[in-house]
Amino acid sequence: MENNLKNRREFLKEMSVFAGATTFLASIPWMKAFAGSDGSAMAPSDRVRIGVVGVGDRGRALLMNMQQIENVEIIAVCDNYEPNYKRAIELTAGKAKAFYDHREMLEMKDLDGVIVATPLHEHAHVVVDFLKAGIHVFCEKSMARTLEDSKWMVDVQKETGKILQIGHQRLFNPVYLNALDRVRAGEIGQITQVRAYWHRNSNWRRAVPSPELERKINWRLYTEYSAGLMTELASHQVQVANWFLDKIPTRVMGSGSICYWNDGREVYDHVALVYDYDNGVKCLYDSMIANKHYGLEEQIQGDKGTIEPEINRIYSENPPAAPGIRQLLHSIEKGIFETIPIGGASWVPETAVPYRGQIIAPYDNNDTFLQLVGYVQAIRNGKPWKNLLREGYHATVAALLGLQAMDTNQILEWPAEYVMEKDL
Repeated sequence: MENNLKNRREFLKEMSVFAGATTFLASIPWMKAFAGSDGSAMAPSDRVRIGVVGVGDRGRALLMNMQQIENVEIIAVCDNYEPNYKRAIELTAGKAKAFYDHREMLEMKDLDGVIVATPLHEHAHVVVDFLKAGIHVFCEKSMARTLEDSKWMVDVQKETGKILQIGHQRLFNPVYLNALDRVRAGEIGQITQVRAYWHRNSNWRRAVPSPELERKINWRLYTEYSAGLMTELASHQVQVANWFLDKIPTRVMGSGSICYWNDGREVYDHVALVYDYDNGVKCLYDSMIANKHYGLEEQIQGDKGTIEPEINRIYSENPPAAPGIRQLLHSIEKGIFETIPIGGASWVPETAVPYRGQIIAPYDNNDTFLQLVGYVQAIRNGKPWKNLLREGYHATVAALLGLQAMDTNQILEWPAEYVMEKDL
């Protein structure tokens, strides 16, 4: 444990240097959470006491990362599924109070903040209960199952002034932050398109010990509880597109289907969408769970270059010259194809540029840990980071609008009532 904490301190020292060197803190104020400190040697009065509601796979990961932050104590855990309930007690060595109902936590006088990692359809009412009780909230993405619930959460946050941070960890990822810095500096020129995809080969279905638990355990497969690929995966990547463009889409169109996993699920296993922005740029998005070859990526494309932050690479539109033998082979191939008429015209293949690019930034990217450090520091400051909720909210709205566009086979405009203005 001590070695782990030492490693965390070194990591935070590195992040402190990074934050100090970043040139655009005004647009990412949450980076100030890392400035000037490694989190050690804090006074007892700086101790932050946290509860965790929902200790499934993601909740467990968040809990364990939170335990690595110095001067933070997990004092309460809650889950209404018995195996998760017992696991939460084990993870906290029995020191945290355990509950089956989050409402029993609301009266705890020493609770500073909570993590909400329940199934999506439960987010809104749990979050609102804690905000109204005066307790700060970190809510795993996406915000809620419906547009109305997402706006309700934002409205209550405004009324209470409490922190509501949504779990979009790329906002704290040093590779993404460095990539954004380079985009803002003009290294890839004018952004012309964002392509994003997330491909897996897994049916998402989990073993069920008894039939009555099917919907409780496999909630991601049913539309009452889940928006499927859109809120589980797409919301992360549309958030990145919005962030790099510093805009939200004006409209969205798309198509979704169940094309492979015909097992009684209700959510799509394959989606493809186009998000339009007011400057003519588009975000092209697709996701499926029947082939994992291409994995996941966001490609920020400009007229001078391309950035792929997920694999930590930046590419120039004018890369260094290839080795002589490769140039020779390319010239031979190019010459051959140019002399073969197809339909009366020459065909010159436009293949991808065989260039591996350069590393964006040499940083560790434990962004799950970093976003929780940011949340804890916001609690210590007593106020939310500017524009951080806005990013999570607009990502959720974009994902849910995309689902509606596919469900209705319509091109949907972004409704004015779901625009959250920037903080002043």
